[in-house]
Amino acid sequence: MEFTREIYWNVGHGAWTLVPMYLLAAIAIGLLVRGFLQRVTVYKQGLPLNRTDQLGRRIGLMLENMLLQKKVTRVPWPGLLHGLFFWGFALLFIGTTLIVIQADFTDLLFNIKFLKGTFYKLFSIVLDLAGLVCIVMLGGLLVRRYFFAPEGLETKKDDAIMHGLMLTILVTGFIIEGARMAVTELGTPLAMWSPGGLVVAKVLVGIGIGKGGLLLLHKLTWWFHLLLVMGFFIIIPLTKFRHIFTTSSNYLFSDLGPKGKLVNLDLENEASETFGATTIKEMTWKDIFDADACTLCKRCQDRCPAFATGKPLSPMKVINQLGEVAFTNPEANLIEIIGKDVLWSCTTCRACQEICPAAIEHVGKIIELRRSMVLMEGEFPGEEVMTAMEATEVNGNPLGIGYAERGDWAEGLGIKPLADDAEVDVLFFVGCYGSFDKRNIAVAKSFVKLCQAAGVKIGILGKEEKCCGEPMRKMGNEYLYQSLAVENIEQIKAYGVKKIVTTCPHCYNTLAKDYRDLGLEIPVEIYTVFLEQLIATGKLKIDTADLSCTYHDSCYLGRHNDIYEAGRNLIAAAGGKLVEMDKNRDEAFCCSAGGGRILAEEKIGERINIKRVKMAAETGASTLISNCPFCLTMFEDGVKGAGVEERLRPKDIAEVLAERIH
Repeated sequence: MEFTREIYWNVGHGAWTLVPMYLLAAIAIGLLVRGFLQRVTVYKQGLPLNRTDQLGRRIGLMLENMLLQKKVTRVPWPGLLHGLFFWGFALLFIGTTLIVIQADFTDLLFNIKFLKGTFYKLFSIVLDLAGLVCIVMLGGLLVRRYFFAPEGLETKKDDAIMHGLMLTILVTGFIIEGARMAVTELGTPLAMWSPGGLVVAKVLVGIGIGKGGLLLLHKLTWWFHLLLVMGFFIIIPLTKFRHIFTTSSNYLFSDLGPKGKLVNLDLENEASETFGATTIKEMTWKDIFDADACTLCKRCQDRCPAFATGKPLSPMKVINQLGEVAFTNPEANLIEIIGKDVLWSCTTCRACQEICPAAIEHVGKIIELRRSMVLMEGEFPGEEVMTAMEATEVNGNPLGIGYAERGDWAEGLGIKPLADDAEVDVLFFVGCYGSFDKRNIAVAKSFVKLCQAAGVKIGILGKEEKCCGEPMRKMGNEYLYQSLAVENIEQIKAYGVKKIVTTCPHCYNTLAKDYRDLGLEIPVEIYTVFLEQLIATGKLKIDTADLSCTYHDSCYLGRHNDIYEAGRNLIAAAGGKLVEMDKNRDEAFCCSAGGGRILAEEKIGERINIKRVKMAAETGASTLISNCPFCLTMFEDGVKGAGVEERLRPKDIAEVLAERIH
């Protein structure tokens, strides 16, 4: 016998079948397109934003993430269930398309059949197994959502519709196949190539349904199945099903970098009546589109350090509030709806964006709303932040220490300000904490010693250096940030600096990315990478010594810049025995100081730095090594708050290396 089957068996292949079938399909696809066009008009409320540059790269990213489900499967169990369901459903879609192509085009017009022989056997078993996988995976997702739902997972009417409709479509597909096989294939070699349909066929025959009943069951279920599929297309833009298109498209519209770089406001534009965003029309179209791409999976919420410590911030909720406003009340005040405490709670750690399977951009939205509060209303999260801003305006640093003292820490170290000697290998951009904070001055001195041991001549700006402006910018004070940045850039350019190195990831991120918009093109390196290169080239020799330690990946070196291994390599070079915390690398828990929060008191919920210190203490290591002055400051306070100062000591990686100079 030939291994094939009649495509429109029992329902006929005449006009009485094809006309209503394609008419229904045309109506369904038309309503689907109409539904999305209506949503596009809402997206257009937002400001323009170019996300179609480098189109080839964008298409590649979209195909990679959509077809391979790379972002989705990063969370193992629910991600794998969804990934397998997607791949199974994709195979079913491809299989259905091949059936339509043969039955209604190649066979109908050219008498060409390709679904036969060995290819048909493979086609049949692959689709059967794909259908079974879809049912099992969908069942697993259903059980997880309705019987073992993790805390914070929101279940709405859309979820019931999606699970119910998809499950019914899959089950009716097997009933159609089983009824057909019960009449045409039972007892033949072909039946084994459709294992799912074979089981259904045996069940139908076993319960006593005769041939007439099987024919009627097949025909009724076939048309019911078709109506369900058409209904599926119609409701896509009206339900969470829309993420099939919006999430895939969001990969296409991804921010191609530099990673985490903020939009530079044109503060000189006299036509601008507002700065930042208060209403949805002051956000971009992408900000609105992100809400439609969100699947409410709550991964961002699970990773958010603010949410994990009792703060009112849920990145997932913020995104969906923006979408709700865009579609229901576009004139509403976003800040009032979301809440000021919510917006001030963000540490801009990017944990939400790193884990998001839909490529949603959370941090920029929060910064835009903060900008409105600061630049338009003059609001800050507390008086202490206002004081820090005023101190920075006067003395160029938020600590309130006179700018003339900025280079005092370097006395006796054999380094000079560029004003006295500009012939240096690198400019050491020290930062505010390295210049004024006693604990971090020790780090700056350690770095100088390491450079001198490697024969690298470094210089500093001294009193001519000002805060890089990063905490102010992340707090929303774009005006103060740009004022500081312009002055720093003028000083750096005046001395003909060839390279900048800094021990502060916040300074690094700002100088290397944000300052580019204001004219700084000089290469910038973070000290961990710089020191790693010195050791690798043999310029810096380090002795090894026993050290039990754990390592904290700062948010601005890690998630903002994907630098994870340099610090670990330095620890290894120093002989350290590293015990990783459960949350490390791109999953590392924040120290609480990012997003300008270094300037603010943490008044709501558990302190983030104490929670992180407890994670470090659980490793049993005696030393908590950091690579950021903000983190080190938070950890010095955190070990006291956690009551572990006797068994856990925070140190910077530069201090560890300086103790082991050969």
